[in-house]
Amino acid sequence: MKKTYKIDVDCANCANKMEEAAQKTEGVKSASVNFMTLKMSVEFDEGAEPKAVMEQVRKNCKKVESDCEVFI
Repeated sequence: MKKTYKIDVDCANCANKMEEAAQKTEGVKSASVNFMTLKMSVEFDEGAEPKAVMEQVRKNCKKVESDCEVFI
């Protein structure tokens, strides 16, 4: 399953950090962040619960960039 989420981030470098953090989250098969459109596309592992996984993605992103936001 693939979903797209709106994000709030200030710079392209921060967006790259968010993308890396999302990709390392358990339950995420792949993730990409588009800084220009402020969107994050996430493909989930088979059987993963998207809402729970995205809560963890948000926490992981906040660890690398405290002023970012992922709107779930």
